[in-house]
Amino acid sequence: MHPFRTHTCGQLRKEDVGQNVKLSGWVHRKRDHGGVLFYDLRDHYGITQIVINPDKDFFDEAEHLRLESVVTVEGAVVARDGDTVNPDIATGEIEIDCQKFHVESEADQLPFPVNQELEYPEDVRLANRFLDLRKERLHKNMLLRSQVAQLTRKHMTERGFTEYHTPILTSSSPEGARDYLVPSRVYPGHFYALPQAPQQFKQLL
Repeated sequence: MHPFRTHTCGQLRKEDVGQNVKLSGWVHRKRDHGGVLFYDLRDHYGITQIVINPDKDFFDEAEHLRLESVVTVEGAVVARDGDTVNPDIATGEIEIDCQKFHVESEADQLPFPVNQELEYPEDVRLANRFLDLRKERLHKNMLLRSQVAQLTRKHMTERGFTEYHTPILTSSSPEGARDYLVPSRVYPGHFYALPQAPQQFKQLL
């Protein structure tokens, strides 16, 4: 069993009700309804709702934890009541009754919220790119890019093509564009250049 989880946050369904599970992920959202704390726990695969009752000895810690902190929870899978089912997520028919709670990494104050698609200045986003890439829109874009690349490779491989990886660093070329130079540690005063195109290498094959 994986030390941090038995399932991903996008995996559990109504058929899993009654199982004791362990999940790990980022605290995506946090809500307090009548003294009961609700977490939306997020990982790469999806979101699962976690229910923390006020009689738990870790309730205060969970209540004051910042969003995007990383936690591991253990508990039983229970079915949601009909009016609380969330059709917008794959795990919307279930929730986890949390019995154990462990903070893996506590987040600092965030420069911008990850769970909202708000527009922030580009310099702020680039300085905090690791947070920006966690947003749903960009995460979906990365998944789509991965799927397109896989399908393209599969399509070309099935038709007899071979994928080659040409050098990332090479000698400077006399073409018109200015080279991006990288100093050599082995040969002081000498430089490598980023290739402007893989054309020369592929013509040698």
